[in-house]
Amino acid sequence: MFSAVPSSAATKAGRYAELIEQARGLLAGEHDRIANAANFSALVYQSLPDLNWAGFYFYDGTELVVGPFQGKPACVRIALDRGVCGAAASQRRTQLVPDVHAFPGHIACDAASRSEIVVPLVRGGELIGVWDVDSPLPGRFDEDDRAGMEALCEVFLASLPA
Repeated sequence: MFSAVPSSAATKAGRYAELIEQARGLLAGEHDRIANAANFSALVYQSLPDLNWAGFYFYDGTELVVGPFQGKPACVRIALDRGVCGAAASQRRTQLVPDVHAFPGHIACDAASRSEIVVPLVRGGELIGVWDVDSPLPGRFDEDDRAGMEALCEVFLASLPA
């Protein structure tokens, strides 16, 4: 059984390195997308401070559909031309948003969210979905978070069947 261990790393990059190793261990040997997404969401939500939502939206060929997550109930469907998740999916580029209220077309599933980071999940040129993390703090995410979240998402993508 998994047990989250408090980080002993002094830097944010070090904490992400530990979290990446925990994610590798947690997902090792399992290839079910939903099971891995559920455990991955719980791991990140429980391990990083100041989050109010962490989860997946999977691309169904037309739009993003909510997948496993931790936090308050979420928007179920997001068009690729709407909000931070839609921008990450359509541009296939991580969106780092220090103030969601300043982002044109932001979708407020939780009014408490103030900042957001969304990583597109792309494998072999194919859009799988996005990894979305929100915080009630403005400016919560920085370039260390971008690098850490992108590396974490590589672990998740590697767990999926070919």
